[in-house]
Formats: sequence, C-alpha cells, structure tokens
Amino acid sequence: MAIELNREGASLALTGSLDREAVIRLWPTLRQTLAGVRQLHIDRLRAIDSAGLALLAVLAGQARDSASGQAPLQIIGEPAGMAELRAAYRLEPTLDFARSTASKT
Repeated sequence: MAIELNREGASLALTGSLDREAVIRLWPTLRQTLAGVRQLHIDRLRAIDSAGLALLAVLAGQARDSASGQAPLQIIGEPAGMAELRAAYRLEPTLDFARSTASKT
C-alpha cells in the first residue's frame, strides 16, 4: 500500500506505510503540504521504519520552528513499532530528543 496524505484544515493524516520509499516520494512536496498543519494523524499508518521516523521528527521540528507562539504540533496515534524506534533514537512522543535524567559529574 502506498502512502496517502489527506489534508483537512490544520490536520494532516498519513495512511499506509511510511518507509524509505515513501519518504523519498514525499520529501519534495512536504514543505508545501505542512504549512499551517497543527495536527499530524499517524494512527492510520500500518508500518513505519527508521526513515519514516526521521521524516516525522523533521516535520515536527519544522512545525515547532514555525509555530511562533501557537500550540506545538499535536501528533495523534502511534503505529506498530514506533515506540521501539523512538526508544532506539531517544525521542520523546513529541519527537523531540529525550533529555537525560542522569546528573553530570
């Protein structure tokens, strides 16, 4: 199943598999598609790989940078395997890098 994007107002929903192939296809048009998005629905993704997670992290970062006082990007849903990928790359559910809780000595 190919990746599908559905934009409704400030919401963008992704459906299908967000893998390396999909990332390569989506990358050229995502900047225009993402303008003004405040909610990213990923609950309809059936699969995600590390390239897909990297793309989501970039999108979340761009949304944060362009928010200028607005609420941060809300990520809705978590496809199978995403929690493990986030843990491997030390990313929070917001796709920010996790802050270390260990004190530095």
